[in-house]
Amino acid sequence: MAGKLLVVGFGPGSFEHMTERARTAISESDVVIGYSTYVDLVRDLIGEKAVVRTGMTEEVSRAQEAVRQAEAGKTVAVISSGDSGVYGMAGLVYEVLVEQGWRREGGVEVEIVPGISAINSTASLLGAPVMHDACTISLSDHLTPWTLIAKRVEAAAAADFVIALYNPRSGRRTRQIVETQRILLQYRHPDTPVGIVKSAYRDREDITITTLANMLDHDIGMLTTVLIGNSSTFVYDGLMITPRGYQRKYTLGAEVQPLRPHERLRSEAEPWALAQSEAQPWSGAGQAPSGGAAGAAVAVAPAPSVPEQVLPDAVSLAMEALYCVQRSRGEASEMDLFMAGIPGAVTAAREPEPAPLFELAVSPGLAIKRFTAVQMMSLAELVGEEGEMEYTPHHQLLLRIPTWEPERVTARLRAEGFLLSPIGDVVTMKACDFCNLEKAESVPYAERLQEHIGGLKVPKELKIGFNGCGMACYNAVNEDIGIVFRRQKFDLFLGGKTVGRNAHAAQPVAEGVEPEDLVATVERIVKQYAQQGHPNERFHKYFARVKTLEGYTHQEVPVFKIENAICGD
Repeated sequence: MAGKLLVVGFGPGSFEHMTERARTAISESDVVIGYSTYVDLVRDLIGEKAVVRTGMTEEVSRAQEAVRQAEAGKTVAVISSGDSGVYGMAGLVYEVLVEQGWRREGGVEVEIVPGISAINSTASLLGAPVMHDACTISLSDHLTPWTLIAKRVEAAAAADFVIALYNPRSGRRTRQIVETQRILLQYRHPDTPVGIVKSAYRDREDITITTLANMLDHDIGMLTTVLIGNSSTFVYDGLMITPRGYQRKYTLGAEVQPLRPHERLRSEAEPWALAQSEAQPWSGAGQAPSGGAAGAAVAVAPAPSVPEQVLPDAVSLAMEALYCVQRSRGEASEMDLFMAGIPGAVTAAREPEPAPLFELAVSPGLAIKRFTAVQMMSLAELVGEEGEMEYTPHHQLLLRIPTWEPERVTARLRAEGFLLSPIGDVVTMKACDFCNLEKAESVPYAERLQEHIGGLKVPKELKIGFNGCGMACYNAVNEDIGIVFRRQKFDLFLGGKTVGRNAHAAQPVAEGVEPEDLVATVERIVKQYAQQGHPNERFHKYFARVKTLEGYTHQEVPVFKIENAICGD
């Protein structure tokens, strides 16, 4: 019997701002699945229910696990802060179901439980800033190219929307909020009111009202929502307020309004509307600062004359479509001239769709740590100005290359002698340099392991450390699986944990493994983990859960009590 999926938005996190349906949905579920921080926020409602926690950026695996458990007959609550349908889990859950051919009739039952989104909770703490047309824009380019996000910011700025910025800045992603401010200042007065709210309705709530010019002087992070007023938003007694109309079509002191509803829609009553004048970048001339007193006059430019539109015929539209395809492939040089002569063609306002980001990791090799000058120049050429290179702790370079032709990229990299690896939840090999290849006896075994299981998909990224002598100077014994070549044989270590307060070395489970047995033994261990591990379950947790792997028994690591450090406030 199929189970049920409850995709629950629980609002900002405070109990009193959670809907009754959200509370009952969590209580009636068998399993609760969510980002670890969200699970902690509703811990009191979960009780002894089964919980599946995952980290940030692991939304897809959460959705997949939720569908799997629901199909097994369980009632599953997938939780999101805010509203589950606004940058939440609702869409991903449906995507996973659609991928599997799900149908509403006869399939797993799905209920989306709405909640208060950040734009609403933030607005309530700031005053009444979202009283007119507003939009939400996430500045995270994890799933959306920055070029597209920047276009949306500019479009919203030009259209004078009140704008709520979600995911404005993280520890590694800092340039987006700076670029966003630059774009907004082209269209809005520097004194435009800006509200910055951190952890709305949570223990560490912090509320700041500032201006567009000074917004970057304040703390902005992933727990922050930034709300930017429009050209009529003003600040009064510490509150952000956006009037319901740009030029008031209502009189606050009169019981009878001078304009009736149907009269308010006439063009002469709305000289500021987009149909009357095109939005222009803010120049600072003839306009009152949006942060000024309520009711300040706003000069409106006269409506420009609009030439009569020429509608393209069917052939023109077809040629324009062909042009867009060829331009996206870089083949539109001759077509550019042809399109310029088509009446009504609108290609000047269009740009080719940005190429998707192709991500992979490269290195000179497992044992070789030196890049040649030719290799570095090739990398710079392939990555270009739009791509990125990032050095990783695994002696690799992570490449992010915008391209429609990933096969061409990989062929070029292989021709330059690079070792290519996928990224994400895969097996990653990390070997020492074998004392600059002076102790290279075990290198063939490392290369065979890379060939057999390198890049294999696993529940959570698995790192295999390989050292060519007993010194183990590259810290193989701290990785998920550690291999040390000593006295012509191998020592094997399982279940290391390199980060966290309870970080620990891997357990020594075998000494003197014969070289001819090594690759097959490690391959069996890894493939068992790949098949039986839970989604996002790290290898050391899997080893602790199953107790025995290939005859090697897990041993509990001593738990040390660590006193909380006294720092700050």
